[in-house]
Amino acid sequence: MRLIIGCTIRIFNFIPLFLVIMSCNHTPSKESEILSMPLELTLERFDKKFHLSPTEDLPQLKAHYPFLFPDRFNDSVWIRRQKDSLQLLLLENVEAKFPSMEPLENNLEYLFKHLKYYFPKTPIPRIIGLINNVDYQSKTIYSDSLLLISLDTYLGAEHELYEGIPQYIRQEMDVKYLSSHVADKFAEYKIPPPKDRSLLSQMIYFGKKIYFKDWVLPGLTDAQKMGYTDMQLQWALENEIYMWQYFVERQLLFSTDPALANRFIEPAPFSKFYLEIDNDSPGRIGIWLGWQIIKSYMERYPETQIQTLLSLPEQTLFSKSNYKPRR
Repeated sequence: MRLIIGCTIRIFNFIPLFLVIMSCNHTPSKESEILSMPLELTLERFDKKFHLSPTEDLPQLKAHYPFLFPDRFNDSVWIRRQKDSLQLLLLENVEAKFPSMEPLENNLEYLFKHLKYYFPKTPIPRIIGLINNVDYQSKTIYSDSLLLISLDTYLGAEHELYEGIPQYIRQEMDVKYLSSHVADKFAEYKIPPPKDRSLLSQMIYFGKKIYFKDWVLPGLTDAQKMGYTDMQLQWALENEIYMWQYFVERQLLFSTDPALANRFIEPAPFSKFYLEIDNDSPGRIGIWLGWQIIKSYMERYPETQIQTLLSLPEQTLFSKSNYKPRR
């Protein structure tokens, strides 16, 4: 098998919005209807309230944010944390990065307008910004009524505080990926788990989460939806046919070997073909291919509604997709 390395980097950020919309089963009139929906979000700055409030205000904070103060810790823990030098340094950097919450609120309003349009019963959560020791595994926590955002994990991939964090993780520690991360969490509530443990089913299951963003985040670039850089996306586009040949020739698609998820589904610095070009590939490439299969299905059945697609069994979707990678 031969994999090629992309030579020309396309600048996806400048694709006109109307082209993105039209490619994702949106029409300009539908998008106009969605964006005109009355919805306003406010991001509460718990981090500022906590660290800049006097100690005597702690009872009021605990009453207003009980879910952020586990009972197993006594007040002395919170008092020390309020004045901890590391926490104050993180707050200082968050303040410098986000002098206003309006851009974040606008991005989240855009997402939740689309969620409300396609899922009218979606409640608008209470949105709270906090500092969480740069815990990049918990950048966002979402439930029906609550959305927690660790602002200290969105300072930018090259921020000095992220030194020592692997590059493949740091690249998503940027606010341009925030709404994509929240959409991921919402999609988990809407997409049934795979019907089997095959690699193909996992590819399509996680690919559904990305295609979900084609509906609810049509203004994002494909790179942002995947958590890729533009260069990584370009590599995937230029190597699609060779990757697919690799999976088919080695009979990996219907394999249930758990090691395959680590190689092609889980976050990683690169995907593991065990070839010398591995370092050039982005991680989670199996998810990207699953997304392409779903796009192929939707090209054949464009009338499919979002709820139908998300619940469609993976093997059924694949068999009807007639997927053929671009040459």
